[in-house]
Amino acid sequence: MGATFAQKVLARAAGRENARVGEILTVRPTRILSHDNTAAIIGKIEGELEEYGLDRPDLPVVVLDHVAPARDTKTADNHKRIREYVSRHDVQHFFDVGEGICHQVMVERALARPGEVVVGSDSHTCTYGAVNAFATGIDRTEAAAVLLTGETWFKVPPTIKVVLEGTLPPCTTAKDLILTLIGRIGADGASYRAVEFHGALTGLSMDDRMTIANMGIEMGAKAAAFPVDDRTRAYLKRIDPGWEDSEAVWADEDAEYERIIEMDLDEIVPVAARPGRVDDVVPVREVAGVPIDQVLIGTCTNGRLSDLQDAAALLRGRSVATSVRLLILPASRQVFQQALEGGTIADLNRAGAVVLPTGCGPCMGAHLGVLAPGETCLSTSNRNFPGRMGTRDSDIYLGSPLTAAASAAAGVITDPREICSEGGGA
Repeated sequence: MGATFAQKVLARAAGRENARVGEILTVRPTRILSHDNTAAIIGKIEGELEEYGLDRPDLPVVVLDHVAPARDTKTADNHKRIREYVSRHDVQHFFDVGEGICHQVMVERALARPGEVVVGSDSHTCTYGAVNAFATGIDRTEAAAVLLTGETWFKVPPTIKVVLEGTLPPCTTAKDLILTLIGRIGADGASYRAVEFHGALTGLSMDDRMTIANMGIEMGAKAAAFPVDDRTRAYLKRIDPGWEDSEAVWADEDAEYERIIEMDLDEIVPVAARPGRVDDVVPVREVAGVPIDQVLIGTCTNGRLSDLQDAAALLRGRSVATSVRLLILPASRQVFQQALEGGTIADLNRAGAVVLPTGCGPCMGAHLGVLAPGETCLSTSNRNFPGRMGTRDSDIYLGSPLTAAASAAAGVITDPREICSEGGGA
């Protein structure tokens, strides 16, 4: 019997030839990500760090993004402590306020590569499965231990195989695909499972794959991964000329899976997750007409260039409804620059959008877009739990950038196909 992606990559990171599902392995991750929580992590091991130092100065990646720029003195002091730690311990990979959201930075700076094990003190670390990494979140105590020892342990997870067939219809996106899958299997349907994506992948861009892998945790997955194909190779060669195909890992054809799920992309329609649960997913038409106060397009899920371009194309020649605040949050400085140079930011600004500095603020209810009691937001982010964007007395719907842009123009939740059919949008 062959091996799954998870079995292969974890065995290699443990210095083993193979690994069985359920086996506990000690592995050496290639990188460990932390963000504004870095100060809390190193606070657990300050004495040990001073005595022994980091296992490797190139092991940690630190990105200041969650409350960036600082919203108050407490946040500023937290950032200051992190900068001092980075300097004192010669951390080689540090990205200060404004460089980007950590998960976007990790991929576009080639800090997560095919066949590697990458851990992060953030649940959406699974994003890097888009480039064939076994990437997963760990808690702060585990993160502290990894910084000192360079090691952690995993129980080799069983794997769910998702086989895609067909092509996504016009005005339907990868966000609709992954929300549909989460709605189908539930928020805990892949708990401590790896998820592999197979089949008709050529139509999915790297941006699409990052969106899908990012939301693996929203169905409970330990990791969500794609194979390296021609599209991945072209992307990796552009951002990391030294990358070699030999580093990639993928499942054997006769690998054993716990479950196989087949999805016909031709049948996917624009969908939305209703407030309170990511897996309460319905076609957008079922919630069409719901008044909204705010729209957020961006975050680590849908703040990449193609997401902003899709929204700008749909809004071109239109204006944001006077009752709506449309917030645009590029995933990184690089994305923002590309959107500036291509005219995307100008189009969004002309339509009435407010462009925010790159970061996580409104998505996590920290700042720059917190909701008031009784307000409703349509967001392209990954979570809609009560209180996620501030007060618990607010509603958050999740949808694609196209759904978000169409709704911002209409002032109510709107199926993007109504506008696309008029000749606008992607």
